[in-house]
Amino acid sequence: MMEVVKAEVLRLLDVGIIYPISDSQWVSPTHVVPKKGGMTVIQNEKGELLPSRTVTGWRMVVDYRKLNEATRKDHFPLPFIDQLIESLAGHAYYCFLDGMSGYFQIHVDPVDQEKTTFTCPFGTFAFRRMSFGLCNAPATFMRCMIAIFEKFIGDFMEVFMDDFSIFGESFDECLHNLEKVLIRCEETHLALSWEKCHFMVKEGIVLGHKVS
Repeated sequence: MMEVVKAEVLRLLDVGIIYPISDSQWVSPTHVVPKKGGMTVIQNEKGELLPSRTVTGWRMVVDYRKLNEATRKDHFPLPFIDQLIESLAGHAYYCFLDGMSGYFQIHVDPVDQEKTTFTCPFGTFAFRRMSFGLCNAPATFMRCMIAIFEKFIGDFMEVFMDDFSIFGESFDECLHNLEKVLIRCEETHLALSWEKCHFMVKEGIVLGHKVS
């Protein structure tokens, strides 16, 4: 497990997401948890078959529970999934985009960075970018995405966290809408995970629902 923590710390240091810090009044512990894959069936000691998720690896997480208890909560709402899926249904063409590294695209105010400090066997480090596990991270991220795409949402686009769905009633219309979104991404330096994006398709999966 030490290797998992070391590899993640080195990766985050290398890309500038974290930095060493020696004096912080807020220090959270780290844990290593399993990465869950698809579903399988296992047999328990009684011979019963039970569904279980496969473990595909391990990842480091920061336990921010103490920090979250002291944090004033942001109640910015997430979109209702059923309403979002209903809005996406029945269009001719779609583009499905995926934001790269989600929360890590959001900068943490330098004044507050020390609050994100975590400790591990290799030292203490703080985040320059928003970390997973912070109680207000989902609300903050959603607010940022809506601010970026507010002119498009409900017209030819729907957004849920880092899942961006674009649609049009013809190939050319969808392509034109895609161009608008990509220009906006470029203007705001919002990076996309291209290998997870799908362009100019007639159906796709959004939040576990088939859209067509």
